[in-house]
Amino acid sequence: MVTLCTNPNCNLLSNHKGKHQFVYKKAWKDHFIAEDINKIDKAGYCTPRGGAKGGYQNHVNRNSKVIIPYEKLSEVNLDNYQDGYVIRLFPSQYFSAKNTVNEAFIENADVIVGENAFVLYRTYEDFENYPPLSTWEIRSILKYDKHKKAYCIPSKDRGGDMIDCGHYLLRISNSGTNKKQNKFEGPAQGIFAPEYADTNTNFLCQAVLAWLIIKTENSPYDESDFEHLKAILKKHNLLDSPHFENDYILHNGKTTCPLCQRTIFHSELNEMISFDDEEGLENSTDQVGSTRSTKVNLFHMVPLCYSSLENIPTQVSWGHAICNTRLGQRRCYTFKDLQSTEIEIEINEGQKKRLLGYANASQNFIRSQNGDVWIRISKGDE
Repeated sequence: MVTLCTNPNCNLLSNHKGKHQFVYKKAWKDHFIAEDINKIDKAGYCTPRGGAKGGYQNHVNRNSKVIIPYEKLSEVNLDNYQDGYVIRLFPSQYFSAKNTVNEAFIENADVIVGENAFVLYRTYEDFENYPPLSTWEIRSILKYDKHKKAYCIPSKDRGGDMIDCGHYLLRISNSGTNKKQNKFEGPAQGIFAPEYADTNTNFLCQAVLAWLIIKTENSPYDESDFEHLKAILKKHNLLDSPHFENDYILHNGKTTCPLCQRTIFHSELNEMISFDDEEGLENSTDQVGSTRSTKVNLFHMVPLCYSSLENIPTQVSWGHAICNTRLGQRRCYTFKDLQSTEIEIEINEGQKKRLLGYANASQNFIRSQNGDVWIRISKGDE
């Protein structure tokens, strides 16, 4: 039996030496095959939303500095971002006219370009209509020089002791008709804010996902080899949490896709996706082929958003890539969730009525008792 350190911020064994340590990935890495280690590592990374065009970093840990779009500022709780944030402004937001700063940013201590904000140029039109101020500099990263005791070493990466400097970023692409060169200057500024998770939360999410790999059908692993991982999950009330079975993350102890509620096979974790015979998705083949995906990917029970942090241990699971595509930016509901809304969807068959299932409050998700799912893909006129 494995006993962990009594310190709430330590997941090492009770008799460990040295400093306390919350993050301990050897709990699964010591026994996982390379492909599964890589799968868990990737789940702890952010994927670029808008990618380089938006100044986002690519495939870095979720516990990283985030970019907050100015138009989303009122939705977020800035205290959530323990690893820092920077506010992104478009030129048309920051300027009211050429070389004229919008009054909203004059003597505004909450948004200061060059300190906690930057301006992102994405078109030649904006660059010409609202050019950078004469005192502005392109964004850059400076690392600390121990000898000079100053931040003065130019860098392209964000590792170590560093600061951001400058006021604007250029991500201007040639439209194909203006015959002008692309302008791409300044380093990526941070990650997509909804994908953020602090270091400890990110670790616990990965620990849950590692456990769910062990619980897949035809898993090559013996649970008895993962007593340390089980102890970590138990310490944080995640090993026997009822949400696993209630939300169909597990069903009868086997890892399940929460949307289609089918058992996930271990082999599916690293097999490439195929849309053959998938109803309604035949036209997705080209798109998926260009993005490349495995059959089973990270699945969020609640969509990621700006207003709250949803990448948390009780809301991550494995799910089919096809199901992820179908679900989109919607919450995944169980039948019991929907039954509690008492919104019944019936089908009239002549003189008879038959209960199809139950819907959520916004009526964009229906599930029947046998697990069938209907999702609204577009909204008509009121």
